[in-house]
Amino acid sequence: MPLLLDTGVLYALADESDDWHVRSREYLAGNSDALLVPVTVVPEVCRLLRERLGSAAESRFVQSVGAEEVVLETVTPRDFQRSAELMSKYPDIGFVDASVVAVAERLKLRTIGTTDHRHFRSIRPAHVTAFELVP
Repeated sequence: MPLLLDTGVLYALADESDDWHVRSREYLAGNSDALLVPVTVVPEVCRLLRERLGSAAESRFVQSVGAEEVVLETVTPRDFQRSAELMSKYPDIGFVDASVVAVAERLKLRTIGTTDHRHFRSIRPAHVTAFELVP
């Protein structure tokens, strides 16, 4: 079963000063599942990397995506519809988080790699009682 990743884990991997860096790196080092990333997450990661760490960090991330170190997952029209429903129900989450949930529901994935436990813990997915949040 693939591990669905949110923005925070991907950012933390690149930023050694991030509080989640070591936990994220160690968790993923011990994980053999494919790393699945909704395409909606990529621009957010790129923006954070460029703003906080510079263009070289952003470029390294883009290269890793191109090298298929992560598997990109498309967001379907139904995922957009579900994202809008989630954003209405949970006003504290934005589109990127909502799209991660919509993809998880569509693929019946229970585990999300995220540093945003507060937001994802508040969401009640359609297919399971709650998400398992790692690291």
